[in-house]
Amino acid sequence: MAEGLVQIGEVAERLGLSLRTIRHYEEVGLVVPERTPGGFRLYNETDIGRLALVKRMKPLGFSLEEMRDLLDITDRIAAGDDDPTLLGRLHLFERAVADRAERLREQLAMAREFAEQLRRQRLAARPPRVGS
Repeated sequence: MAEGLVQIGEVAERLGLSLRTIRHYEEVGLVVPERTPGGFRLYNETDIGRLALVKRMKPLGFSLEEMRDLLDITDRIAAGDDDPTLLGRLHLFERAVADRAERLREQLAMAREFAEQLRRQRLAARPPRVGS
């Protein structure tokens, strides 16, 4: 195996993604691993970083197109592209992440309040003990 390249199983283990998910991300063009002559996928650290970024975007509800856009931005910045619009686009993603994280915090607070309400109702409805 080429130096610094790993197979899909190791990538899955490192990132906590299923093989199917990684293959799907390849099918939609979010990552393009190298292939051995036998057809085995080989991933470099850049590929793994891309998959890690996608994994972080997924629970925040970003679409595949948004994921592609952010990956394009980060790839171009890493390659030294000095297009002034890139940092502005990156800032928009930064704001979107902050907004989505805030919405998740609000949803979590509501879920905790709801769970507490159910707990109180359960305790209030507990039948009295015999002999008490």
